[in-house]
Amino acid sequence: MIKIRTIFFTLLFVFSISSISNSQNIPSSFADLAEKLMPSVVNISTTQTVVTRSNPFPNFQFPPGSPFEDMFKEFGTPQERQTSALGSGFIIDEKGIVVTNNHVIEGAEDIVVQVNGEKKFKAKVIGADPLSDIAVLQIETKEKFTPVKFGDSDKARIGDWVIAIGNPFGLGGTVTSGIISARNRSIGLTRYEDYIQTDASINSGNSGGPLFDMNGDVIGINTAILGRSGNVGIGFSIPSNSAMQVINQLLEFGETKRGWLGVRIQDVTKEIADVEKLNEPRGALVASVAPNSPSEKAGVKAGDIILEFNGEKIREMKELPIIVARTEVGKKVKVKIWRDKKEIEKNITLGRLETSEDFKVADQKQKPLETKIEELKITVRETTSEDIKLRKLPNQTKGLVVTKIEDDSPLKNSIELDAIILEAQKKKIKNVNDLKQITQQVLRSNQKTILLVIFNSENQRRYIGVKLD
Repeated sequence: MIKIRTIFFTLLFVFSISSISNSQNIPSSFADLAEKLMPSVVNISTTQTVVTRSNPFPNFQFPPGSPFEDMFKEFGTPQERQTSALGSGFIIDEKGIVVTNNHVIEGAEDIVVQVNGEKKFKAKVIGADPLSDIAVLQIETKEKFTPVKFGDSDKARIGDWVIAIGNPFGLGGTVTSGIISARNRSIGLTRYEDYIQTDASINSGNSGGPLFDMNGDVIGINTAILGRSGNVGIGFSIPSNSAMQVINQLLEFGETKRGWLGVRIQDVTKEIADVEKLNEPRGALVASVAPNSPSEKAGVKAGDIILEFNGEKIREMKELPIIVARTEVGKKVKVKIWRDKKEIEKNITLGRLETSEDFKVADQKQKPLETKIEELKITVRETTSEDIKLRKLPNQTKGLVVTKIEDDSPLKNSIELDAIILEAQKKKIKNVNDLKQITQQVLRSNQKTILLVIFNSENQRRYIGVKLD
């Protein structure tokens, strides 16, 4: 009985200590941490000149396709207007080295950095990388600043407390808190995605700002939000370990130097794994091999499944590009491949992505396909990532950009060129077929009235009701 009682009290004591230890992990306040970190977080404002041409003959329109249409556009009066954008960043060196997102400063003519809500300084770009959406700036002054340091994002766990500091809606110096909601997120914004998801409130203007752990170390760069308002508990940050490699290269070379295999890959489905006698769907299936690439020289073939790269197992296809990109150019690596129902090994010397023909072809901007909607007598194309960047649209914007409106279109007086059709009959429009089908349904109905939701040319959300004949 005494022995049982002793065991009971021992377990009770251990449980109590464990509970106290866990409770200490829940911060009673973020005030001390925020006060320490605020001087290292900066507000970034940029300006850019946009040139437009007015129609020299506003009351006259040439027939669609007329050779005079484009000619007279060239004679329009050039009009310049200044556009501005706001973002966030953080100082990583006392000499005024600032890290932010590439999309915050892309195309900027003037960059002004405000430190701790007080002094303003001009800044210049040291280097920028659109593929990872990271940029490094230098504040143009001899003053010394308070830097922050990077933490190990690989140690960040789902459920850990984090705080975000930034410049939402231009308000400056705003602190929000939350937890890490998920890891390894991919949302289709950049080529290399391995985002940390957090429910700390992130809004427009937070881009480029830091995500801190409870030690005050930067474990992420706040980059994307879900939804137009952003404040829906879903924000995305570039992990610090991925960011540091890009930042170090930008500081050293002014550009990135990523490893390159020279293969196009796809997911390994259950069906493919069954056919290839692979024990489970894993790895990256090689769809094609670029001519004269490191992979071709090493004997990699289409149909191979890459299981392991440089000692790292490939569980999902999306992991391979990230691992290859962070590997040193010119390094000889061992690659394990599944071919003909058995595992083989290849030694591959990595090339450099940025100088490869494969990259140059992939990087060329292709003209989006335009489609005519006969029923509405308009021509449209799907929104692109370029639209989102140039027009500063919400990250997840999907819809159809209006590129042509015919004179007898029922929408002639309701929408304008470059408007983006987001919804029809309260249903989201993701592609041309969506709009075609809904339009046809409306025409078969008795009312024959279509309700559209659009972004106009000024990115204002508008509801448009139009009667179709």
